[in-house]
Amino acid sequence: MFIAKNAPDFTADALMPNGTFNQVSISQFKKKSYILLFFYPLDFTFVCPSEIIAFSKRLKDFKSRNTEIVGVSVDSKFTHHAWTSKSIEDGGVGKISFPLVSDISKNISRDYNVLLNDAISVRATIIIDKEGIIRHYSQNDLSLGRNVDEFIRLIDALQHNEKYGEVCPAGWQKGNDAIKPTNDGIKKYLKENASNL
Repeated sequence: MFIAKNAPDFTADALMPNGTFNQVSISQFKKKSYILLFFYPLDFTFVCPSEIIAFSKRLKDFKSRNTEIVGVSVDSKFTHHAWTSKSIEDGGVGKISFPLVSDISKNISRDYNVLLNDAISVRATIIIDKEGIIRHYSQNDLSLGRNVDEFIRLIDALQHNEKYGEVCPAGWQKGNDAIKPTNDGIKKYLKENASNL
């Protein structure tokens, strides 16, 4: 179980948004920003490009929440470069807006328990807070693409909880009522909101 535990650190080669190679680690963001760390199976596949593009299109939404996006697959950094050099119309992902880490050793995927059949990573998504603690951890089967907007919602909920101490109910959206974590708080919330759940 990873929830409420320290995120396993790593330092690995990555393709950066400017097209160069550099190393990325989890610890470089500690005390500075939240991290949306996502694993995907392989470059040059079918569902994966849709997710990379969806994350890229929402980069400003993540940045406005002080959240860095980091993608990871078991491909080499050179394969990442080739994939991002191809246009979207030709099956590539075009210019990226966040690092794509090369987990060619598969050690990062093993450390996060997302490696399938010792071959490729499942679609795993991890939200890490500014203290380096895992606050969300989910996995999808290879055929099931993620809803990127759901992770924005979860980051909003996490930050609301940190700021106000309130807990966020099912389907909570930024600006909605949250719950004071007391018996009176849940009674009040359900009385006013249960019909909308």
